[in-house]
Amino acid sequence: MIYRRKTYTIQPEKLNDFNDFFHTYLYPNQIKHGAKLIGRWVNEAQDEIVAMWAYRDKKQYEEIERNIKSSDLHKKAQEKRKELGALYIESRQEFFTATTYCPPQHIVAVSAYITNEADEVLLVRNLHRADTMEMPGGQVGEGETLESAIHREVLEETGVQVRLHGITGIYQNLSSGVVCVVFRGAYESGEVRAAVGETSEALFVKPEEAEKLITREQFLVRLRDARAGHYIPHEAFRVRPYELVSQFDVKQE
Repeated sequence: MIYRRKTYTIQPEKLNDFNDFFHTYLYPNQIKHGAKLIGRWVNEAQDEIVAMWAYRDKKQYEEIERNIKSSDLHKKAQEKRKELGALYIESRQEFFTATTYCPPQHIVAVSAYITNEADEVLLVRNLHRADTMEMPGGQVGEGETLESAIHREVLEETGVQVRLHGITGIYQNLSSGVVCVVFRGAYESGEVRAAVGETSEALFVKPEEAEKLITREQFLVRLRDARAGHYIPHEAFRVRPYELVSQFDVKQE
């Protein structure tokens, strides 16, 4: 593996514009062609942004860059940059290789099939996946339970509180290293709204309409499995001493 650190120097007032541009154009184009985002950070002064990317080798990086430059999304990104003006003052990049053992770079994510009293399902449109709608969700934080993570992500992306019934499936993306755990649950409270800087839409729709709005096959499979409502057991626990934190079993409705 090789790692590319891309550093941007920006005007602090341009931070939101840069973030929107990154999520809409830069991130999806890199991911689509095979790159992996390790992380992205902004300093306290909000005048420097660092993104760290991972590639199989230098050859893969060069191939990805060629594919990106010939893509339609890259052309749209160039047009958007002309419209926005200077997004950053300067940028630089460096390449790194690991010098010691690196643990497996897996990401655990959660998603949820949430229904209301009309049996409609809650969907969102993320800024960095604007070509499709999907069930709300996101990455699990370090030390966070799956249950806590999905409550937090649904609230952040849609503004609603939910009640969880159980887990309906686990899905592994070998290309990105993401393992996604999908819950099923029900709306409890809150007004549905999009999240600034993260989602452009959040709404309840009929399941049949949801199948038309979800254009990525992997998200459609998760929706259909969750709609079927077959649950699998789950426990979150600590050891030394053993402590059960939360639990779902197949008998829950």
